[in-house]
Amino acid sequence: MKKKIINFISTIIIALILSQFLPWWSVMLAAFITGLFISLKKIAVFYIPFLAIAVFWMVYAFLLSSSNDFIMAKKIATLLPLKGNPYLLLLVTGLIGGIAGGMGGILGNQFKKLFT
Repeated sequence: MKKKIINFISTIIIALILSQFLPWWSVMLAAFITGLFISLKKIAVFYIPFLAIAVFWMVYAFLLSSSNDFIMAKKIATLLPLKGNPYLLLLVTGLIGGIAGGMGGILGNQFKKLFT
């Protein structure tokens, strides 16, 4: 349980730092780094980075969108089949980011196993 919490928090912190300098794929790099150095077992290798990056992206998107009253989010949600609901767009954003983070975590874990 302790490793899961450490992995979750460190993934968010590394993603926050890397997202200041790198494009969107920096979240995958953050999950890769934590997967490489903090060992998790079985399905936790995917779902801990998934949850960390999903929460990070949803909170970050919410903060960016709330500063302009969700104007852009409503327009994008209208273009997608979300019926103009910006909160569904935040959920989809978190889901996509979470999948990217989970895959990065799996890759980091497999990379570690490859060289040990």
